[in-house]
Amino acid sequence: MSKKSRGGGGGAAAGEDPEDLSRSPLQAVLLADSFTLKFRPITLERPKVLLPLVNVPMIEYTLSWLESAGVEECFVFCCAHAQQVKEHLGKAGWTGKPAAREMTVTAVESHDAISAGDALRVMYGRGVIHGDFVLISGDTISNMNLKDALQEHKDRRKKDPLAVMTMVIKHSKPSILTNQTRLGNDEIVMAIDPETTELLYYEDRADVSNLYVTIDKDILASNPTLQLRNNMEDCYIDICSPEVLSLFTDNFDYQHLRRHFVKGLLIMGYKIYTHEIRSSYAARIDNFRSYDTVSKDIIQRWTYPMVPDVLSFGDRQEIKLHRQGIYKASDVTLSHSAQIGANSVVGNGTNVGENCKVSNSVIGRGCNIGKNVLIHGSYIWDNVIIEDGCKVSNSLVCDGVHLRAGAIVEPGCILSFKVEVGKNVVVPAYSKVALLPQPSNEDSDEELEYADTNSGVTDSPPFSSMRSADHPTVSDDDDLEASETGTCGVVGYIWENVDTGVQEEWRQSVAPIPKDKLEELQHAASFDDDDGSEDDFKNRPTVLDQDDDSDVSAVEDDDYSKFEKEVEETFQRALDGIHQDNLILEINALRLSYSLQHADCAGALFHSVMRSALVAAQSTNGNLLKTTAEALGKWKDLLRNYTKSVDEEMEILLKFEEMCQENTKEFSPLFSKILPYLYDKEVVSEDAILRWAEEKENADESDKVFVKQSEAFIQWLKEAEEEDEEEE
Repeated sequence: MSKKSRGGGGGAAAGEDPEDLSRSPLQAVLLADSFTLKFRPITLERPKVLLPLVNVPMIEYTLSWLESAGVEECFVFCCAHAQQVKEHLGKAGWTGKPAAREMTVTAVESHDAISAGDALRVMYGRGVIHGDFVLISGDTISNMNLKDALQEHKDRRKKDPLAVMTMVIKHSKPSILTNQTRLGNDEIVMAIDPETTELLYYEDRADVSNLYVTIDKDILASNPTLQLRNNMEDCYIDICSPEVLSLFTDNFDYQHLRRHFVKGLLIMGYKIYTHEIRSSYAARIDNFRSYDTVSKDIIQRWTYPMVPDVLSFGDRQEIKLHRQGIYKASDVTLSHSAQIGANSVVGNGTNVGENCKVSNSVIGRGCNIGKNVLIHGSYIWDNVIIEDGCKVSNSLVCDGVHLRAGAIVEPGCILSFKVEVGKNVVVPAYSKVALLPQPSNEDSDEELEYADTNSGVTDSPPFSSMRSADHPTVSDDDDLEASETGTCGVVGYIWENVDTGVQEEWRQSVAPIPKDKLEELQHAASFDDDDGSEDDFKNRPTVLDQDDDSDVSAVEDDDYSKFEKEVEETFQRALDGIHQDNLILEINALRLSYSLQHADCAGALFHSVMRSALVAAQSTNGNLLKTTAEALGKWKDLLRNYTKSVDEEMEILLKFEEMCQENTKEFSPLFSKILPYLYDKEVVSEDAILRWAEEKENADESDKVFVKQSEAFIQWLKEAEEEDEEEE
């Protein structure tokens, strides 16, 4: 695609007046190619940025956010399936004349680029970037306000021309069991100057088997204080000066944005700064687990206003939000006996048959769901046919798939476009099935996706098609052979999990981590702890400790509020259907990673339960006391798991006081009504309540508010205790 140059050159020169840069329109470069293989086999037929995310193409979220953030001109770099991307931009009204948008969008096409580095080199050659610009991929979802980050970047540029980039990051502590964040990404280690927020070190392939990292002594010598962080998520939203493009051009070995470019800049003496967001949302969909996580975040409205009932796309009917986080299009046909559970979405023109149960799932448009179908934790795209008696659990089913009667799709499966599954066939967990064969190394560039030396492209020939009765069905069960209709198992190729094998597929799956795997990881962590004391674990040597000549302090961020936030995020997944035993394992893992006690878990979990009750009341305009009673009744056993002693029960009472006084004051007038319910459900005991009241006797009046509010109930407990003593 030809493009007129607006400036004869790759961008502004390093010495250009920053004031001139600030007057340039804010531009963005959006990479519409992932340059990875993680969404295969789906992306062999459709580009990742056009895959539906809660029934809206991913790129729509990114473009809508850029427009809302004040970007005036966006260049969409297309590589794989470029024609599909360009057609979508025109159909959605982003390009073409007249485009009724506040942001101008231009597609830039290249069939030679096989990496992000190549893409930026092409952009430099087009000469269209004239000032600071936002660099983002089309699979990034955010609602952050760019104003502060942009201003910080411009202010630094005025003082230091070497400050060429600002990276957006957010807190997301990895699990101590999996060493992954909730998005399924591996742990990242960053070294950041706490005063200036300058990025000093970046490692996205840290060896988690060791408890130390290797940092150049020059960094330590020139930075007497730094924060070594492994609890930050890279949002892949960058504010760049125009020199970034020329640096990619000057260094042709730069391919990967982080692994090559960021590390290269740090070595060359250029400066990269970080901007941490706290209350806003930003996440990149890098794998199937992050696809699942971000989908749930959208449904639960963490991404507002990027939510189904606000974000419109194309000719789709209006989506309305109902109680319990259920979104339905106006033309959905539901049988009277069909049940649509909490946190679910049903798209335009879909029919749901009798006695169907749909929970924590997204169903696209034009789907036909038969009778007695169970769909849980799954993503059903457009025009899918699911016949009577089928069961789909925690899987992804693409457009045009046909599941015949009685078919079972086990957790973690990916069924690509137009795959057919025969009658009563069981598709085993973590299977990937597509109509296209699995490429060999020779044709791995068919999609123009960049793959480094560790990419998962198989050298083996593609699997045989399951189109005839001469081949076995997907299931290993010999009883599940050809159906009565003549369909043999599955129409499609079964893809091999060549990267790590099926035993590791759970790491980046749409399915929750299996309970047996969590227990195995928990056992391994416990075994490691048995090899040394907790102090030994904390005091394992690091490079910082070993360099006696350096005056470096490693600042650990173990703020309880961050632990509480992660517990709440984990609890949200329980609301999505994760089994309670798995939830306990995950919370215990968080407790270990923060070196906290059971009492801390009790308080954080109670906070999450009460927050869920508040959200339920707000979303339904319901009675807060009623939703609180329902939430405590549902989760009382989980709370009891962390209230084995009076001290732990006391933590819940103190946390309840804190919530009423600070962040959830809506509970304040209900304290005295909820306290007896906590007692009745055995979440807190009589001893804990009386001890709490006793400790408040000599406190300031401001600390006695809720004791006085509950005075009648406390007096009743005291009298009951005295009567028991007299009877004895």
